[in-house]
Amino acid sequence: MAAKTNRSNRTALVLLCLVLGLSWEAEARQIRYSVPEELEKGSFVGNISKDLGLEPRELAERGVRIVSRGRTQLFALNPRSGSLVTSGRIDREELCAQSAQCLVNFNILVEDRVKLFGIEIEVTDINDNAPKFQAENVDVKINENVAPGMRFPLLEAVDPDVGVNSLQSYQLSSNKHFSLAVQSHAYGVKYPELVLEHALDREEEAVHHLVLTAMDGGNPLLSGTVLISVTVFDANDNAPVFTLPEYHVSVLESLPVGTQLLTVTATDRDEGANGEVTYSFRKSPDTQLLKFQLNKNTGEIKLSANLDYEETDFYELEIQAEDGGAYLAMAKVLITVEDVNDNSPEVAITSLFSPLMENSPLGTVIALLNVHDPDSGQNGQVTCSISETLPFKLEKSIDGYYRLVTHRTLDREQVSSYNITVMATDGGNPPLLMETHFTLQVADINDNPPTFSHISYFTYILENNPRGASIFSVTAHDPDSLENAQVIYSLAEDTFQEAPLSSYISINSDTGVLYALRSFDYEQFRDLQIQVIATDSGDPPLSSNVSLSIFVLDQNDNTPEILYPALPTDGSTGMELAPRSA
Repeated sequence: MAAKTNRSNRTALVLLCLVLGLSWEAEARQIRYSVPEELEKGSFVGNISKDLGLEPRELAERGVRIVSRGRTQLFALNPRSGSLVTSGRIDREELCAQSAQCLVNFNILVEDRVKLFGIEIEVTDINDNAPKFQAENVDVKINENVAPGMRFPLLEAVDPDVGVNSLQSYQLSSNKHFSLAVQSHAYGVKYPELVLEHALDREEEAVHHLVLTAMDGGNPLLSGTVLISVTVFDANDNAPVFTLPEYHVSVLESLPVGTQLLTVTATDRDEGANGEVTYSFRKSPDTQLLKFQLNKNTGEIKLSANLDYEETDFYELEIQAEDGGAYLAMAKVLITVEDVNDNSPEVAITSLFSPLMENSPLGTVIALLNVHDPDSGQNGQVTCSISETLPFKLEKSIDGYYRLVTHRTLDREQVSSYNITVMATDGGNPPLLMETHFTLQVADINDNPPTFSHISYFTYILENNPRGASIFSVTAHDPDSLENAQVIYSLAEDTFQEAPLSSYISINSDTGVLYALRSFDYEQFRDLQIQVIATDSGDPPLSSNVSLSIFVLDQNDNTPEILYPALPTDGSTGMELAPRSA
């Protein structure tokens, strides 16, 4: 609950920055650290708060967090110490295999400033793996008529460490018939070979037992051993020979299962069973062998499982040819997987700032988006766009990030919300498209005063009306929302016949209905002019006014009165003399 509250507070702070028109940043600089593998969880990596120019307590206050594209996060932020620490044990060999340099890249977002920092951490190797052979025993079969100098390939050791911690040398146990030679092939792999120094005599010794030791260069030095049993056979004086030492083939990752990739061929000049060659995989990880099928009689290699360029783009297979007399030959098959456009772009909304004040300045950041396509080359090049009718535009940032910013002035009274569709298109042929939808709410400001439906009003009322009678009503409309649209009605202060106007008329502040506070008399006044004011509840409030004319209509409420001649005050009959000429 506390984390949710803090997040809400940060969102409120972001909204306040937008209202005040503060600038936003989404630029980054690279911060680099180095850490050895196999450290305990929570081990110190770097003082990230110092490198970001922040105090440790500000990591939580400013919404500092790690952002990445769905991968397992190897590092975490310690908000108490301000340090970047490990999230668990890191195995460099599992993470980067035998790459010379193991780099982990991710971004840190300072959310209240929408500022990204690129983080690059080099995981250094320790000598935590000894060289290891894939078998405990190796059988070598040699005919007794083999001439000295003949070489027999042995099983090489594997050390997943790198640099001086990797496999450095081999050593063969002391004996009088064999010596050891080491060949360095492509990619720096060292292959041991057993060299026959002195002729063999099966009748003298049918089996020779040797020990091959593989050593790395770490401190302390680590080693592994394999037992070699050399069985001496009678006459088979020709070994199989491959037509090529290495076979190269490039294939599309979309090839269907069962497709023939290539055929390896080895020949043996011997006759009969000694010249019959069979093929087998000599040494490859099980995950690779599951992808391919080898015909032991023809040397034909077919695809047995779907390929995925994004999973593995290169395979190295070792093929062994063996004749009937137990002679062996070895060749490599190097398979390069070529990418096809089989992945649609992915769009992730890293941050969304909604609602947005309608008076936000141009260039205000609305959302931070991350775009990624796991394909390679042109197939992985992604462009983003939105509808040109929207008052927004996309600005490219770093590392696949885009900022969505305001491009034209907003007016909530015209459009109160926007349904935004971000279209991400890759550069493949044909291109693949992914759409992401989200809604942006526009927050209201008090930028519209109430308006009356007429520029002026008038009404008629018969005199002698009852007190408190409803005589008229006015209505004003405010296009703003919530309290900015709540209208309060009032009358302008004025006097009439030396009395406050409020003693004649009152108005309901909520409904705009006007009431007569006294009975009107046509013989005293025939019309009444007032100003009605409509005020909204915004901060600051806006208002407008309109004039209202009230006309009083006469009723027959007075009897005739004789003004001349005047009646005598003593009660006698009145008398008037008229001249003769009248």
